[in-house]
Amino acid sequence: MSDGTISSSLELAIMGLVWQQPRSGYDLLKIFSETAMGGFSSSPGAIYPALKRMEGHGSITGRIENRDTLRPRQVYSLTPAGTETLKQHLRQPVSRSDVMRNEDGVLLRFVFAGEILGRDEAIRTLDQFVHEIESYLPDLEVQLAAQPQTEGRYGECALQHGIDMYQAHARSARKIIAELKKRTPARRTARAAGGTRRRRATRDGERKS
Repeated sequence: MSDGTISSSLELAIMGLVWQQPRSGYDLLKIFSETAMGGFSSSPGAIYPALKRMEGHGSITGRIENRDTLRPRQVYSLTPAGTETLKQHLRQPVSRSDVMRNEDGVLLRFVFAGEILGRDEAIRTLDQFVHEIESYLPDLEVQLAAQPQTEGRYGECALQHGIDMYQAHARSARKIIAELKKRTPARRTARAAGGTRRRRATRDGERKS
């Protein structure tokens, strides 16, 4: 049984990736070392212990492929309990702490929320992200106004840069939300396509009769 928690962005990344398809530790290492997900970890010293820990918690399970060859490999997939843990984690609200310390983790949650839970949940994640940024910005503006007027004003420049970055993140998130709201959800599209096929089959049957 899964212990019901995801303790790091690395664990979230691993669980999301093995939800997409079963993967070996080497598969995960390649993704982390060769793609933009490298910020979560490209170190075997972090990935393999995380896999062992998550398997011990019951979130993932491993099986040996190519057992009778010179290169057997262990491939991991989510357990039903791990899938439920992942869904619960993706539904957690975005917090001020996430905005301050874990923006990459929020974006990772957005991606997997969209893939696993659907468009509306992905939009909700970004909506909360924007809300938390906008509630944090006034505090930063107060800190900016209180900066001592030292020669060079380096602290002021650094804080202004941070404010500018948060504002840019919020603008980008709002743009993504607007684009997503224009799209027809994939699941709805699939259901609609299925309905169209059924209606065509019905009409064809009526004509034949």
